[in-house]
Amino acid sequence: MTQKNRHFSLWGWKLAAAFLVFLAMFVIAMLFGAADTSLMDVWLALTSQTASEKLSLLREIRLPREVAAMFVGAALAVSGAIMQGMTRNPLADPGLLGLTAGANAALAVTLALIPTANYMGITVACFLGAAVGSLLVFGIGSLKKGGFSPLRLVLAGSAVSAFLYAIAEGIGLTFKISKDVSMWTAGGVVGTTWSQLQIIVPFIVLGIVLALILSRQLTILSLSEEVAVGLGQRTYWIKSILFLVMILLAGASVALVGNMAFIGLMVPHVVRALVGTDYRSIIPMSAVIGAAFMLFADTLGRTINAPYETPVAAIVAMMGLPFFLLIVRKKGRAFL
Repeated sequence: MTQKNRHFSLWGWKLAAAFLVFLAMFVIAMLFGAADTSLMDVWLALTSQTASEKLSLLREIRLPREVAAMFVGAALAVSGAIMQGMTRNPLADPGLLGLTAGANAALAVTLALIPTANYMGITVACFLGAAVGSLLVFGIGSLKKGGFSPLRLVLAGSAVSAFLYAIAEGIGLTFKISKDVSMWTAGGVVGTTWSQLQIIVPFIVLGIVLALILSRQLTILSLSEEVAVGLGQRTYWIKSILFLVMILLAGASVALVGNMAFIGLMVPHVVRALVGTDYRSIIPMSAVIGAAFMLFADTLGRTINAPYETPVAAIVAMMGLPFFLLIVRKKGRAFL
């Protein structure tokens, strides 16, 4: 067996193991909650049309919630991996670099000015807001000579995010919709419906598929701009498409569950420790591990203080902040 085939085989086993962890987390997430359920209940809810109060709860409340957690975790992890590779910045994360803050501000503007907007309209507004937020961060971060240094981007992201969150809060207070904005942006999958998933999931699937298609180009781009140009890559178009993919994934996530920082920061670092620096391996592994991590966080939020809900965003932040400080301390080499 050649070294290339051996590497591919090892990666395949790692992906299979990650997928088994994901399946186990999905089953655990379906089992645990305010209502007592068994494995047989979960199996019947997924495979039969049997009608009962418990099975209806699983199908209409818990299952869409966990499907949302899966797709949002995958979307944020892949978005973070793309951002880190494209900017060569180990601190990059959709929640730290303006995407989620921009989507949050756009959502507040839409709720205030177009109160009759449907879910699709709000989703489009989140995409546009994510684009504006990230453009502001990248624009400010590239003003000085030297380009996108990790520290400059993080500082620009913090400043722009604070500004956009302040706009959202101001709009909420002015138009007396603070409660509505908070309900949208609290950072959780409570109350997710199948109709919402029908709108959001295709966007996330499209974004992940595009990321997989461009994973080879992203690997080259993550080495250096000069190497990418020297190998004949059309870096402007590749960056533009990858930028749109990030907006698609982050905007869809905010539209579905609100603000959720640190997933896009943590998961790619863990994945690179497992599979190396080739984004053809990082992207699919990030999607699987990101989905499993979000299922774990949601299950934890439902069970640690049952029957009350602990915000998933708070749980993720409690794990993410120490991770962020560790990466800063190790200058981006937390697991490398």
